[in-house]
Amino acid sequence: MTPAAQSAAARDICAMAPIVPVIVVSDTAHAAPLAQALVAGGLPALEVTLRTPCALEAIRAMADVEGGIVGAGTLLSPADVKAAKAAGARFGVAPGLTDSLVKACEDEGLPLLPGAVTASEVMYALELGYDMLKFFPAATSGGAPALKAIGAPMPQASFCPTGGVSLKNARDYLSLPNVLCAGGSWVAPAGMMNAGNWTGIEALAREAAALSRAKG
Repeated sequence: MTPAAQSAAARDICAMAPIVPVIVVSDTAHAAPLAQALVAGGLPALEVTLRTPCALEAIRAMADVEGGIVGAGTLLSPADVKAAKAAGARFGVAPGLTDSLVKACEDEGLPLLPGAVTASEVMYALELGYDMLKFFPAATSGGAPALKAIGAPMPQASFCPTGGVSLKNARDYLSLPNVLCAGGSWVAPAGMMNAGNWTGIEALAREAAALSRAKG
């Protein structure tokens, strides 16, 4: 799967909703009901970060939830890519971009949303064929003004800003023509998961799904 094909698939996934939940699962039992709540609230694309021992099991559980498209975040190595694909991930997200990740995603047929924040990083990604990118960490890399500035010389690149995105500032990003969606963790707070408050999480998802994006 070429980088261009990966980006086309990633773009379709990112276009499904204005927010992609960035999820940290510490208990596998939370995985399926969490995914069900988020999908019911209108957020079908789910990024499970590989930051906990049960992350791959969570992906396996979420992969069976009807209407959801589960991806693996924090891909750092070819081994991560292979494990994520085997667990049922349908896309991958990385904080940056390396040649070994590119080859692994090509070999495994896993659409990758790679990270890029500087002009040179965006240019390198475009050179490889990636035009749907993750802007991370968004808040400490200049936020919406930085993304707006990057869009002027490189309008062909689209972004999913992640890192410091909240309900309060998500509109600042989504109003930009080069932002297709944003990644946010606020829709799956640990407190609500631990309490089994799936109705509350569905309400947060519904609120996030109602955010408007730039037209055109």
